[in-house]
Amino acid sequence: MSSTLITRAAALAAPSRTIAVGIIGTTHILTGGQRGYASAKKAPNSLPGAMTFTDALAVLKAKEVSKPNHLVEVHIQTNTKAEKHSQPIRTSVLLQKAIKQDSIILVFAEGKLAEEARASGAQIVGGPELVKEVEEGKHKFDKCISTPGMYPGVTRLARILGPKGLMPTTKKGTVTEDIAGVIKAQTAAFDIRGDKNGVVHTIIGKVDWDQKDIEGNYQIILDQMKVLAAERFVKKDWVKNVYISSTQGPGIPLISNP
Repeated sequence: MSSTLITRAAALAAPSRTIAVGIIGTTHILTGGQRGYASAKKAPNSLPGAMTFTDALAVLKAKEVSKPNHLVEVHIQTNTKAEKHSQPIRTSVLLQKAIKQDSIILVFAEGKLAEEARASGAQIVGGPELVKEVEEGKHKFDKCISTPGMYPGVTRLARILGPKGLMPTTKKGTVTEDIAGVIKAQTAAFDIRGDKNGVVHTIIGKVDWDQKDIEGNYQIILDQMKVLAAERFVKKDWVKNVYISSTQGPGIPLISNP
């Protein structure tokens, strides 16, 4: 690492970690691993201390050299004001190097397809009675699949599942009779979610992973953010700033944003 980079690393690697992600009228602050909000002006696109991804990752690896299992994360600030009808950010990707997630899969199915769903790893499976239970808020789950036969009854849950990004649709491939195949794909997929202010906080690897794997995961997530921007009809400036951090390392703004 160059002397300049070492100097920058020392300046950034303060004992208390703070990441400030500017949002319209608000600054999103992460301190010591906890998240809160404080009033402030919007952060500019070119932030002090911004580094390339390669240099920033080198700083974090140096800071966490004795903690190889610590996580590397990115924090992506989106401009919700650029959307006419802002919806929570919720999507999935297949990463270059997989990161394990514990997801609860709910499947609306009956008969043999219900048995297939259970055998494939779905934790919550049921027919019309399950539709009613979901309507009553009795279940918490991360992914939702429906068979075509159950779908007409599931549509009444659109107002509940839609805003959460959980409503099964044929477009997403989550209304299907290929229950085993979809559950396998859903299990392999890595979920990405934004908070109420449109800031995505997601893991991209561990400190001891090869740089190419961490950077590969990061690029896949950025590419998916571009896809989401197109789906939301935002032509530019949807992703405002991107930060990289580690479990105990500093929060570093990145120079190049999509």
